[in-house]
Amino acid sequence: MYEIAHLLRNRMPWIWRAVNVVNSALFSMRYGRRLRTVEAKVRRCGQLPSAGYAVVPLREMDAETMAAFFARQPESAYTYFTPHGFDVLAMRRLGRNHSFLAYAIVDKANGHVAGYCFNRSFFHGKGFRGRMVDIDYRGRGLATMMNRLLNEVGFGIGLRLFETVSKDNVASYRSAMSASRVRVVEKLPYNELYLEIMKG
Repeated sequence: MYEIAHLLRNRMPWIWRAVNVVNSALFSMRYGRRLRTVEAKVRRCGQLPSAGYAVVPLREMDAETMAAFFARQPESAYTYFTPHGFDVLAMRRLGRNHSFLAYAIVDKANGHVAGYCFNRSFFHGKGFRGRMVDIDYRGRGLATMMNRLLNEVGFGIGLRLFETVSKDNVASYRSAMSASRVRVVEKLPYNELYLEIMKG
């Protein structure tokens, strides 16, 4: 499924957009009620490293603010992170997609977006994790916290969770391994691993 999604998104974007519309509707019908319950719990007590951060669903974020967050990251941040577009239009589309469970981690002290994470989810019960930490907030444990947040949401509504991670991307690899129990599904080219995230 991951490979098919990647191919459609990059080679046939119009088909990918149509798939997203259908998947969003079906996902909302199957998981919408459970998702509202789990998100309310996460936002109330959360998996945050301190009271200084807030979890805000992407649909509630200003698209311009999110596009600015991605624009200010160094080019090196995108070596291993290309799950979707990063401009205002892309942020608006993703915010309307009920199956794209994305969250901004906002610093309460100054309103800055400190991190971004998502489960790209499918109505048949699979989700694919991804995350990015702002350049000025690295080294504070936010990546590990976001992985735990994604696990809480994904497992909370009944998804199986997966992700790909490069062993060359040391920080991301360590956070994936430290936040979760994983099973290597497949070894991919370019030193990447296709992982299933396990409960517990």
